[in-house]
Amino acid sequence: MPLTRDFKETIRARVERDPKFRKELLREGVEAMLAGDVAMAKTILRDYINATLGFTDLAKATRIPSKSLMRMLGPAGNPRAGNLFEIVSFLQRHEGVRFEVKAARA
Repeated sequence: MPLTRDFKETIRARVERDPKFRKELLREGVEAMLAGDVAMAKTILRDYINATLGFTDLAKATRIPSKSLMRMLGPAGNPRAGNLFEIVSFLQRHEGVRFEVKAARA
């Protein structure tokens, strides 16, 4: 189900005014990726990118063309693991956070 413009604007507004929400949105994207839910991870990361730095600035930082970034994080995109980790690495630096993986019992 595609997101409505109102929902996307709500996310953008919340990200702009709430740094904790912005960091949690990024964390959720990373956790979804690690859990194997790549479709959800791509959706969350795309929302985060659109609400923060945008694909043009991400493209400059990662040296991956913005259209390629948009395609790989789109619903039919199939990003390579290397590209995903490069994106996440830059987003962590941009946000000023560093996520760590800790083992938890299933």
